[in-house]
Amino acid sequence: MPRLRISTRDDAPAASKPILDSIYRKLGVVPNFCRLIGSSPAALGAFAAFQEGLSGTLDAKTRERIALAVAQVNGSDYCLSAHSYLATNFAKLSPDEIALNRKGGSKNVKAEAAVNFAAKVADQRGRVGDDDIAAVRLAGYNDAQIVEIVALVAENIFTNYLNEVAKTDIDFPVVRSQPG
Repeated sequence: MPRLRISTRDDAPAASKPILDSIYRKLGVVPNFCRLIGSSPAALGAFAAFQEGLSGTLDAKTRERIALAVAQVNGSDYCLSAHSYLATNFAKLSPDEIALNRKGGSKNVKAEAAVNFAAKVADQRGRVGDDDIAAVRLAGYNDAQIVEIVALVAENIFTNYLNEVAKTDIDFPVVRSQPG
């Protein structure tokens, strides 16, 4: 049972409804975590703007890979479940790829550099070494893209933490960060 109120679309604050409607048009559903964030129109607006702004130079597959790695680092079962579903159904990643992404890896060499870097940023709270920066650059990422990787880590940390604080009911096929 969630510890914070998760509204329905109809009883959400008026300022949240247009954003929730937009999410519905994109996904065909409004996930629990979006309705949770929607209890604060300011937080939902900021989240939606941040997410939209980060759909820039990194493709959807890379963004989902990063989300999976960060959710695993943070032990967020809600976000692992959501991003496993999105990675499978929207980014079209294979189950093997998703398993690798959760461990900070990938079958794709360039993607692996981004995912590994993102996992280190999350795990080490930004305190990465020069060699970590060099590795992601060597894989072909420029400084703007490295900034975007870090921004994606921050975006995902927000949802990971919020869903852990709220104990949001998982409304996707359940994936656990830990066995058991």
